[in-house]
Amino acid sequence: MPIVVTAVLFIAMIVLVNIATFRDNGDVPRWAAISTIWIVIPIIIASLILLAVLAGLIYLIARLLAIAPTYTSQAQDFVYKISGYVKRGANVAVKPVIFFDSIGASIKVLLGRK
Repeated sequence: MPIVVTAVLFIAMIVLVNIATFRDNGDVPRWAAISTIWIVIPIIIASLILLAVLAGLIYLIARLLAIAPTYTSQAQDFVYKISGYVKRGANVAVKPVIFFDSIGASIKVLLGRK
């Protein structure tokens, strides 16, 4: 029922605007200006909300950049330490394989096989 009432009111408003506009002494430019205003108002409100959100994000990023260098350098040092441990672990894991391959290559060279 509310949808039907809203639709009837909307159609009645359209008919009223048409009668007021297109009669003998109707003022079409005035109604065009009023329509433009009603179309632009929601766009302006949405733009202001978007502007406020953007300003808030800029403020928060500025605050974050003020404290970020301290923590990013600590994180970078931590990652460098981890990469050193990973390299040492990989070298330890591969060392026996390389050792036995080098012994096998030395034996082949001593025996004259290729």
